[in-house]
Amino acid sequence: MSVTRSHVTRFLHLALLLIVLHQLASSLFMERPLPGDDPEGLFLTHQWLGAAGLGVVTLFWVWTLARHASETPFGALIPWLSVRRLMALARDLRAVAQSFAAWRAPGPLDALASAVHGLGLITASGLAASGVAWMLFFQGTHMGRLVLTAHSLLGNLMWAYVVGHAGMGVLHQFAGEDVFSRMFWFPPRRVSSPAE
Repeated sequence: MSVTRSHVTRFLHLALLLIVLHQLASSLFMERPLPGDDPEGLFLTHQWLGAAGLGVVTLFWVWTLARHASETPFGALIPWLSVRRLMALARDLRAVAQSFAAWRAPGPLDALASAVHGLGLITASGLAASGVAWMLFFQGTHMGRLVLTAHSLLGNLMWAYVVGHAGMGVLHQFAGEDVFSRMFWFPPRRVSSPAE
């Protein structure tokens, strides 16, 4: 099933993508200040963009509850609470295994794709919330170390998610699906006729 995304969904997806990419890249170069030291500019930018990211991911969750029925429903992003959705996810996973065993590309995997998107949103939410919680409430405390450890672990998960998610998007695009035009504002692919 090819889902058409609204402009709001596309905008929120792009905003979240840009913030996540900045946060991941800046985390490689910034240094957390020692107690009493002034934070560097990159660290401050990371903090404030992280707070903005929490706002964007919150808006994304709210939008999934309010958006048009033709888009991915909230329940499809979090299938863990529905037997019917879990069965659909199991069917998709079985189809992937069978396709790989036969050395062919799997067909549409809507339940799996939606669940993976949901995991990305959950990871981004935890990452942003832990960073903001540390910034506002836990700096310099024992609990702050635990919050930063969780933040770091979620950051590693987000790296894996971004690489895997972007990689699959590129593979699908090269396989002939029009992923980029459905998710962003790229022009649709032109299908060439046999005469060309």
